[in-house]
Amino acid sequence: MSNSEIPLFPLHAVLFPGGSLPLRIFEARYIDMVGNCMKNGTGFGVCLIREGREVGDAATAYEIGTFARIVDWSLRHDGLLGITAVGGQRFRTIRTNVRQNRLVMAEVEFLPDAPAVGVPEHFLPMADLLRRVVAQIGEQHASAEWNYDDAGWIGYRLAELLPLPLDQKQYLLQLDDPVQLLESLADMLKYLDIT
Repeated sequence: MSNSEIPLFPLHAVLFPGGSLPLRIFEARYIDMVGNCMKNGTGFGVCLIREGREVGDAATAYEIGTFARIVDWSLRHDGLLGITAVGGQRFRTIRTNVRQNRLVMAEVEFLPDAPAVGVPEHFLPMADLLRRVVAQIGEQHASAEWNYDDAGWIGYRLAELLPLPLDQKQYLLQLDDPVQLLESLADMLKYLDIT
């Protein structure tokens, strides 16, 4: 697969494929980036910040991120631009360069989508847990396409909705195998008080 150049939006958040991410845009570099994405029908990469901050100087981010496309936008009551982005394909950053306006551009390699895998029987309680979590917080926080029969989909939705530390969410994003994703989540759930 050939490499592509995309703008990066380093955040203190992990976006999973199929997940939704609302953002407030106020820095000039990101207003320009969003404008270009909307004008050209392109997207941007979301990566968890390894070092640095979301504002100011360009932050250092983890290599694995998720390509995002803008699906909605509005002018907020506070005068800022609000967008909603949806996660698509995961990617690995090959190299980055910081433009004069501090926007990080990255040469990335898109990672293949994991094949759809059914939920192994011993992980079916995780699908039930996801149903309970979604019922409590509301469907608007989860993917529009419901697929409780797909191990990867369940793993990604649980990873984004459960109160896990960001480094654990990043670890889960980097896994290629949907069953391994559920296994890792099951281990992490032992330390959460979720019934």
